[in-house]
Amino acid sequence: MLLFFNRVFNLIEKAMISTIKVSSIMGSGFRTEIQCSHPFVIDQPKASGGTDEGPNPLEVFLASLPGCISALARIIAMQRKIDLRGIEVDVEGDIDKGFLMGQTTEGRAGFTEIRTCVRIDANMTEEEKKSFLHEIDSRCPISDNMANKSVIEFKVCELK
Repeated sequence: MLLFFNRVFNLIEKAMISTIKVSSIMGSGFRTEIQCSHPFVIDQPKASGGTDEGPNPLEVFLASLPGCISALARIIAMQRKIDLRGIEVDVEGDIDKGFLMGQTTEGRAGFTEIRTCVRIDANMTEEEKKSFLHEIDSRCPISDNMANKSVIEFKVCELK
């Protein structure tokens, strides 16, 4: 009987795994067209040699966190029947651009620290808001990917 439940659990667990796909095409300069459910452009400011047609990659990366926090806040509020009137999220991160630009090999390429400030508009005590935010953080795939290592496979593919 235990073997049966383990098999059922494994099937359910596998059924919950989804593969999310996006793709990109680099245009002239720093313009990169992102193909996904809502296509957009990533670029660099004019001062950095771009055409300023969209956010830069670092802004897109950071922007994914408040997007995920907001979506999960709504999901959890609906599940718990919380009257969530709104949520505002500020995110900032520290990065060594010298490493990014190849001027040093000391340190790391990624953000060394990412900070959020979350304002929750709901009839909740401060402790309830902290607990709510903790649940959001624990269920947020973006937060999880920022805080934990995921396997990233780089491979060269043939041009289409």
